[in-house]
Amino acid sequence: MGDAGGSNAIEAIRKTRLGSEGPLVGVQGFGAMGISFAYGQTDDAAARDTLEAAVKAGVTLIDTADMYGAGRNEEFLAPFLAAHRDEVTIATKYANVVLPDGGRAVRNDPAYIRQAVEGSLRRLGVDVIDLYYMHRRDPAVPFAESVGAMADLVREGKVRYLGLSEVTGDELREAHAVHPITALQSEWSVFSRSVERSAVGAAAELGVGIVPYSPLGRGFLTGAFTDAGKELPEDDFRRSQPRFTGENAKANAALLAPLQKIAADRGATMAQIALAWVQQRAEVHGLSVVPIPGTRKRGRLLENAAATRITLTDGELALLEPIAAQVAGDRYASMASTADAREA
Repeated sequence: MGDAGGSNAIEAIRKTRLGSEGPLVGVQGFGAMGISFAYGQTDDAAARDTLEAAVKAGVTLIDTADMYGAGRNEEFLAPFLAAHRDEVTIATKYANVVLPDGGRAVRNDPAYIRQAVEGSLRRLGVDVIDLYYMHRRDPAVPFAESVGAMADLVREGKVRYLGLSEVTGDELREAHAVHPITALQSEWSVFSRSVERSAVGAAAELGVGIVPYSPLGRGFLTGAFTDAGKELPEDDFRRSQPRFTGENAKANAALLAPLQKIAADRGATMAQIALAWVQQRAEVHGLSVVPIPGTRKRGRLLENAAATRITLTDGELALLEPIAAQVAGDRYASMASTADAREA
């Protein structure tokens, strides 16, 4: 399996059902965040070409959030959705609020949820959101209130399916008891496996699909970085991520050797091997897994999609197994709003 990015041919990936009763989607999705947020400047024309390539490749779960670029990401997707509404499943999120001073807050109260969904519907230019996530949880608001308000949106036809992001296994069970949860979106990769503590088991038990974000470790698993603080633009948020800078970055780069070896042996890229590992979690844990790698380049999109056709051997999986436990640095500069913080 080589790098599919250099080919003009597009082979559609297989489909899977997201959760036991959710939508049928490509086994790999697309994270649109980087088009408008966090990773520096974007070439809009190239990004639109990448989205078109995604549809042709069978990558049908398109993921965004209202906070990405303060709504600009949703607005950017609107013309694409208008052209491909029957071909794609659009997922967006609420809860992360950017304050006037640049700080962040998390809101899960029912009044805000209703305000947020109306804003997303308007920006996306759609009548219904296929999958609507709570982006982060505010433990001060009871789940019965928040998920109950989300369930109202389903009954009103504004939303088809409900999702949660960065919740523990117990929280997933609690929410699912109020209204069926279709998908859990959490970070999951060769480098980040804390979701396996409790959430993966709960998801498998409840028939909830998992949508891993940052399956390439925000690019680190591609082998592109040794010290992001020196190698990335000033406006790239990874410059502040503990795993990407200084001694942590050097230590983590050394952990990539098994990934490099497997990729070289197979004639694949490191990104493809990392994505294949995530895809194979579906077999390992007995649930649907639809990772959402993001890219602004058509070639990378095709490379990522080609990873769905790689099956790692037991020996290769064994080489990758110890990596996560050795990673230096947290996933975020502040872990306060992650599931890890409520499970520690």
